[in-house]
Amino acid sequence: MRSLITGLEFSTDEYFEILNLAKDMKNNPAKYRTNLQGKGIVSLFEKPSLRTRITFEMGMYRLGGHSVYLDQKNGEFGTRETVTDYARNMSRWCDGIVARVFENKTLVDLAQHGTVPVINALCNLYHPCQAFADFQTIAENYDDLSKVKLAYFGDGNNVTNSLLITGAKCGTDVLCVCPKGNGPDVQVYEAALEVAKKTGAKLAVTDDPMAAKGYDVVYTDTWVSMGDDTPLDKVKAKFMPYQINSKLLNDTGIKHVLHCQPAHREYEITSEVMDGPCSIIYDEAENRMHAQMAVLSTLLNQGV
Repeated sequence: MRSLITGLEFSTDEYFEILNLAKDMKNNPAKYRTNLQGKGIVSLFEKPSLRTRITFEMGMYRLGGHSVYLDQKNGEFGTRETVTDYARNMSRWCDGIVARVFENKTLVDLAQHGTVPVINALCNLYHPCQAFADFQTIAENYDDLSKVKLAYFGDGNNVTNSLLITGAKCGTDVLCVCPKGNGPDVQVYEAALEVAKKTGAKLAVTDDPMAAKGYDVVYTDTWVSMGDDTPLDKVKAKFMPYQINSKLLNDTGIKHVLHCQPAHREYEITSEVMDGPCSIIYDEAENRMHAQMAVLSTLLNQGV
């Protein structure tokens, strides 16, 4: 039984199969209305959400399935009951587990002790469903992902890690432009480099914003990850040189802008850019649903 925990579980061919399925689901929704009929997932959320919860629930609905939401009001995961018991019980009732959690280990334990697919809806190390939506959005604007150059600006985090993995799988060059000491996870970066050797993708990390000159797409995220209560103004001096603004786009020639949201306008990105002609941010948000529908269909229909 396969799960989506890191994104490394799928081959390059399988990445493109999911991306192509997401595209078809978006363009031909009626074709898939009974794709998951009679099936249900439980969504375990330790962290609050807007896009993730709605897109998974609406995605299941559009595929003919059902989603049950469970947050920590029912007791903290692993405290009221062990993660092992959560996994074993839910596997008896549901066809899949979608989990948005603090620690990657929670997902690993759910997959190890459960008997249904586990889908990572965000953890401290990875955000693979977001990356699928990101690359679906890029593919809507560029015919060949192997010729695209993507630059990520800001704090190296779970989103950065998944962009590296997905870029490596799809043959897309990914440049992480981060302040010194704020780069992506070293082990994830090294794992992505191994994948990139097979696909030809070029991956790099730098603290120089002008290294992105000539790139096609720029991506940013909040400077402070969810759950970190550090005030944005406290890190502003460190991260302001990495803000996505009109000057950066003009200086680098970048044509498209992505942001996984929620966005802190005038911090990591200006409103002028977010609402401007280069922004494909809301297409990206919409594609969370279509990409996740493709992931759900692929994993919940294993063996069918």
